[in-house]
Amino acid sequence: MTAKKIVFVGAGSVVFTQGLLADLFSFPELQNARIALHDIDPERLATAEGAARFIAAERGAAPVVTAHADRREALEGADFVINIVQVGMRESTRTDFEVPARHGLRQTIGDTLGIGGIFRALRTFPLLKALGEDIAAVCPDAWLLNYTNPMAMNVQYLTRATGLTRVVGLCHSVYWTIHDLSALLGVPQDEVRYHAAGVNHQAWVLSLEHQGVDLYPGLDALIAEDEQLRRRVRVDMYRRLGYYPTETSEHSSEYVPWYLHHDSEISRLRLPVGAYLDIVDENTAVYERTRAALAAGRPLPVESTMEYAPQIIHSITTGVPRTVYGNVPNRGLIGNLPAEGTVEVPCLVDGTGVRPTRIGELPPQLAALNRTYLSTNDLVVRAAVDDEPRHIRHAAMTDPATAASLTVEQIWDLCDDMVRAHGELLQPSLRATLGH
Repeated sequence: MTAKKIVFVGAGSVVFTQGLLADLFSFPELQNARIALHDIDPERLATAEGAARFIAAERGAAPVVTAHADRREALEGADFVINIVQVGMRESTRTDFEVPARHGLRQTIGDTLGIGGIFRALRTFPLLKALGEDIAAVCPDAWLLNYTNPMAMNVQYLTRATGLTRVVGLCHSVYWTIHDLSALLGVPQDEVRYHAAGVNHQAWVLSLEHQGVDLYPGLDALIAEDEQLRRRVRVDMYRRLGYYPTETSEHSSEYVPWYLHHDSEISRLRLPVGAYLDIVDENTAVYERTRAALAAGRPLPVESTMEYAPQIIHSITTGVPRTVYGNVPNRGLIGNLPAEGTVEVPCLVDGTGVRPTRIGELPPQLAALNRTYLSTNDLVVRAAVDDEPRHIRHAAMTDPATAASLTVEQIWDLCDDMVRAHGELLQPSLRATLGH
């Protein structure tokens, strides 16, 4: 079998890179892969290379590992491109929280919708455009597997702005939701049959069964008995909407107008405002520990992560069929959501590639929330594609949590402050401050 070339763009996200490599090398057919690592930070790139070589040796694999400061050089001849870039890194993430907080806006994660998601997208789009141009030039048949958030905005932008068609956005939220529900219900995860669909971080478990028995009544009974379970946003949403959401309570609270604006709801549902900043600090600490361990010749504690990208690569390479959850252009997959929006649906993967499953229509209450989410996404993408800075403000005005917390004038003032704060990370046409 010809060795496949797998490129990591943003390989300096060392912790995530390590998990993906551990997954890849668990497949015998991929142990001789050509692994090309790219990052613009020389220290992080060197750390990623050292970690890759350690993991390969630890797994008994014999890949060809190369490190590249030049992205196009890394992409030459690629079969698969895994994008894990975070533009602006820790400093920009702090900006995404600290500036809105000064305006009275609460966020928990800030990477998908809301002001944090909007500006994370806007500073990522220039990178995505350049990456798309490089892929079209040097590896046009490669599959681009995107992990970078905001997932749905990024996939929609890639589709609109680059013309690439072999693009799939990947997220572990559906898998871990089923994992956690299986544990809660006391049934083996590998025996659970389920179906989910919606949008990234706001998809829904449409069916959940074990040996032909619906598991939802059992979940209802557990929730009725346990007050602490009822003190979680996703459980609160499930009880009111009838279907369990596929992301954490911290994430889910940001995509609706009902929770973060109210002190009582933050207390009732135990919402950790600003939680993502702690996660960022911990990721930085883990990176430093990894770098120190490599420098000292100490072993790295690396575990498999069950991520979808290695499974997709294995299935396309070997023809072994699998079902994964992917984020792809809708185009009729979910009939009551916008055609140009990015949806999260089951996808069949085999030697022919990735083929999304048509779902039909979502229950109307679920589609209503997803449509609002996709409307905000569409305005952010249009801001960049059409060079229209007013659409940034329009997107913020339609965002549920932002609109529930701030007046229109406050939203425009906040957007101006965010544009100033992110400065040259935005494309030039979007750097204008507009006032009101």
